[in-house]
Amino acid sequence: MATIVLQVPDENLVTKVKQACKMLMGVTSVKVQKSKNRIYDPETGQYLNDKTVKAIEQGHDDLKNGRLKSYDSVDDMFKDLGLNV
Repeated sequence: MATIVLQVPDENLVTKVKQACKMLMGVTSVKVQKSKNRIYDPETGQYLNDKTVKAIEQGHDDLKNGRLKSYDSVDDMFKDLGLNV
């Protein structure tokens, strides 16, 4: 037995796609499962897990709210942090 996964972005089409799949010869069952929007990593061929997505969202919030800094060099960062290297 094989499983085929279809992603249907338009909620209004889900019922029609389900009905069409049931009409195909050899199809024994059709299940509809709502999924979360996921970020796809083309390098690994996988979708990012909840922990990674949360970290990305937190970083975006930090950047948007000015809680992240950028530096022109590592030396500038060390000086800002009070490190004498």
